[in-house]
Amino acid sequence: MIYELRIYKAMPGRLPDLLNRFQSNTLRIWEKHGIRQAGFWTTLVGESNNHLTYLIAWESMAERERKWPAFTTDPEWISVRDESEKNGPLVANVANSFLQPTAFSSVR
Repeated sequence: MIYELRIYKAMPGRLPDLLNRFQSNTLRIWEKHGIRQAGFWTTLVGESNNHLTYLIAWESMAERERKWPAFTTDPEWISVRDESEKNGPLVANVANSFLQPTAFSSVR
């Protein structure tokens, strides 16, 4: 199992819209593609309270390479994304990393 850590820096004032897009649409579309979230967080104390951080659980990089492009090219996702950004982009920057649990991790 590997985990993809994604950190979105929302555009000023747009974090509520980004959270709404995930809650109302993105997670449902992910489910259709077999993409499994492992958790979502907003920053309470830290560098910025304008960040959304989340983890996606993948069986392997091969699974990610198969499912992520299918999601990003899904016409429903493109429509949802475009509609949610009709007043401008929601995200200023996305950082992502792929994490592998250690032998002693409580998360596998």
